[in-house]
Amino acid sequence: MKVTGLRWWIIGLVCLATIINYIDRSALAIMWPDISSDLGMDKNDYALILNIFLVAYAVGQSVSGKMFDKIGTKLGFVVSITVWGLATALHAFARGVVSFSFFRVLLGLGEAGNWPGAVKSNAEWFPSKERALAQGIFNSGAAMGSIVAPPLIAIVWVAIGWEMTFVLLGMLGLLWVIPWVIFNKALPGKHPWITEEERAYIKSGMEQKNEESEKPGLSMVQILSHRESWAVLASRFFVEPIWWLFVGWMPIYLADVYGFNVKEIGFFAWVPYVGAAIGSLSGGYYSGRLMIKGATVDQARKKTILFGCIIMFVGMAATILYGNTPEKFVGIVAVVLYGFQFVISNIQTIPSDLFSGKSVGSLAGLGGTVGIFSVIIMNFLVPVITDNYSYTPIFIMIAVFVPLGYLSINFFAKEIKPIG
Repeated sequence: MKVTGLRWWIIGLVCLATIINYIDRSALAIMWPDISSDLGMDKNDYALILNIFLVAYAVGQSVSGKMFDKIGTKLGFVVSITVWGLATALHAFARGVVSFSFFRVLLGLGEAGNWPGAVKSNAEWFPSKERALAQGIFNSGAAMGSIVAPPLIAIVWVAIGWEMTFVLLGMLGLLWVIPWVIFNKALPGKHPWITEEERAYIKSGMEQKNEESEKPGLSMVQILSHRESWAVLASRFFVEPIWWLFVGWMPIYLADVYGFNVKEIGFFAWVPYVGAAIGSLSGGYYSGRLMIKGATVDQARKKTILFGCIIMFVGMAATILYGNTPEKFVGIVAVVLYGFQFVISNIQTIPSDLFSGKSVGSLAGLGGTVGIFSVIIMNFLVPVITDNYSYTPIFIMIAVFVPLGYLSINFFAKEIKPIG
């Protein structure tokens, strides 16, 4: 049996995994008003639980990056999604900060693998000119999961309560493993279902040897000895908090500022992620079109990232100046997240632009780790600053990070091209 366009089936399944990933991680924030009321916890408890999750998630990015390089994308995704699916279901048994934190550690370790795994999978299945689009499709899963999560979780919560909601959500990831194992039988060079035309097309668009090469991966010291690697780390340090500010804190912001309950959060919180989903696809498409028209990888990546950063910065300024009603706020945040996803699909693709095979997942994972540690710092500041002032200083800080993210890429990566 031959499947036309098999690479699009593979990225479709990775996108679906990402949707499940974001539904699972969003559940705690969306149901927090009910959970905190039941168990007697407050916003400081939430910040602590969120940061413990992020520490595990940060560590998990580097660990899972190495894991994917060692055991491959097929088995790597099976391990990651099984761990996070079980961890999500176990949240039903949490009864306080300690137990929630423990289950969030398991969730963070499992969910972290999705990102270096996707970067590595895209490097295996897509030529360089399509790679940012594939990354955009994958990243759109984060946005689509965030769109689906608030109304879905609110509806299920009303019907069966927060404990059984966690159990039901945990089952989604376990079911995903079945089609993944069926479709992802092997890499393109040896897959029995791929057409010869698609196999040749994928190989012809590779600027360097991919995972099917026997060449061993570089050590982390060797990877970091290249100045260009630091462009990935620095840019993710500055850019990552923009996304996580709204993923982790927007439901709490709506509850704090506008007094929203779980159902009202479910009605409003999905709106900004429509912009994010469009940004994911358009950012990848835009850089791909630039390359088709003759731009180098370096020119396409940097032009796309600059455009997205301008959108993000203008959006953050508008959030501060004009986001004084819930309707205006979520609408403006949709613009910010459009810009973020327009940018991040290209930043996350840079490891596969620089390295090949068994080094891609390692750099992608370390980039995720660095980005999340920046988010952890932000999360410690949010309750302190908002309890004493407001959310405005946080929005200003994030706005300043945007140009720093763009400048760091240009400073460290004079030219984005294959190394070695």
